[in-house]
Amino acid sequence: MGSPPISFLRQNNITFLRFFMVLFLSCITARINLGSNIPFTTLSVSRSDSSDFPSSLKTLSIDGHFSFDDLHHAARDFGNRYQYLPSAILRPKSVSDIATTIKHIWQMGPASELTVAARGHGHSLQGQAQAHRGLVINMESLRGPEMYVHAGKLPYVDVSGGELWINILHESLKYGLAPKSWTDYLHLTTGGTLSNAGISGQAFRHGPQISNVYQLEVVTGKGEVVNCSEKQNADLFYSVLGGLGQFGIITRARISLEPASKMVKWIRVLYSDFSLFAKDQEHLISIGNAFDYIEGLVIINKTGLLNNWRSSFNPQDPLQASQFNSEGRTLFCLEMAKNFNPDETDIMNQEVESLLSQLSYISSTLFLSEVSYTEFLDRVHASEIKLRAKGLWEVPHPWLNLLIPKSKIHAFAEEVFGNILKGTSNGPILIYPLNKSKLDNRTSVVVPDEEIFYLVAFLSSAVPSSMATDGLEHILTQNKRILDFCETAHLGMKQYLPHYTTQKEWRVHFGSRWEAFIQKKSAYDPLAILAPGQRIFQKAIPIS
Repeated sequence: MGSPPISFLRQNNITFLRFFMVLFLSCITARINLGSNIPFTTLSVSRSDSSDFPSSLKTLSIDGHFSFDDLHHAARDFGNRYQYLPSAILRPKSVSDIATTIKHIWQMGPASELTVAARGHGHSLQGQAQAHRGLVINMESLRGPEMYVHAGKLPYVDVSGGELWINILHESLKYGLAPKSWTDYLHLTTGGTLSNAGISGQAFRHGPQISNVYQLEVVTGKGEVVNCSEKQNADLFYSVLGGLGQFGIITRARISLEPASKMVKWIRVLYSDFSLFAKDQEHLISIGNAFDYIEGLVIINKTGLLNNWRSSFNPQDPLQASQFNSEGRTLFCLEMAKNFNPDETDIMNQEVESLLSQLSYISSTLFLSEVSYTEFLDRVHASEIKLRAKGLWEVPHPWLNLLIPKSKIHAFAEEVFGNILKGTSNGPILIYPLNKSKLDNRTSVVVPDEEIFYLVAFLSSAVPSSMATDGLEHILTQNKRILDFCETAHLGMKQYLPHYTTQKEWRVHFGSRWEAFIQKKSAYDPLAILAPGQRIFQKAIPIS
């Protein structure tokens, strides 16, 4: 992917899926699980015991500031299962603040045990953005300078690594433009999603968000500020994309844009047969001029489903829809969207009708809606507002995100949906195919070795005090059963948003790419200062 020759603003000029939150929760004291169900605790260090903490940080000359008290919010994340209390928080006002701090820690050498975690909007699941007794960088403090939108032949937007995607959407729409690929939830930082991949229902067409980046500015584990792109410092550029924060902190990104539509035709249909459901999804991602967004949803033991849709969707045939009965079956929902402008309504409707005629869904379950482009993309935030109002947002989220090869998806579905999860579901289950050709194999993201693979996301939420099927322990047991099945059945599964506790497990995850990963780590962060929450490398042991 090419980009026009540019140079980033530097130093003082510069001041990770989807979740329809279906929760059945009570707001009681949270819990932590470190392999067993034990009380939710904070790992802390008292001031008198904090000899590891480099007091010299206080002497650094920076534009922002360090905080040494009131650190608890930096020891929490959306997963709400782990709390690792840092010794300090950096709230940078410039890229040089980050570079100066990391370079200082780097110069302290292997004797220092201080590590650094970049924290965006705090939506990691298992403490990945936390740094026990270390330093957390609040990336949302790094907002300046203001976003710059280039509306030329190859449109793009320059943004801070701490900028939220929802803000990028609003700013780029002022120019009639928008990024091509999204996550389902837009209140995430640019650097956070680009450090993972950024996958959603547009990825089958445009690839994940990391496939739509022209250039990055990165602060490495040595405190070096490096501009990188496909043609400049390419090794660092591709390493950082999907690199789990291991090679550098993204402080600036140039994101590709495209003309934005004003409206979206939003469609949901149901299947009772998984084979037909998968076949139709694979068909839609393989043809041109198809939908702009495609995702699947597994519906287990839900009643009154179609009635719940009526506030936002209209059934094509109200009489048939009212007569539909799930009969306790596991159902599969195919969700599609077609972008359009008001003057294109007739053509859009013809295209949608033609596409739907090629599918084998249950005819009585066709539901349609027309919403604004912004309303569709920010659809999950409306659920968040309602849940926060009820005190049902900050609960444990033991999510499990898997990438399954196409050749194994039927075996996976039969065992997981027909056996392990039969009759129980504690949140949305997403399942939809992606094209491997839309990912650049030079990035650090690890995916199955087949041209088509499925994202399967178990977006569970736990009732903190429950010991029943909606409790954290039960959900974690289910997750382990799913992972054990994938291993024993040799499915060739890879985890998305991966998290392991041993280097042996990480070696298996990266497979043949492990040695290259090691070499890149030694080049850009040889003292393993960055991203300690991933637990890939041990701090202060030089990488050989």
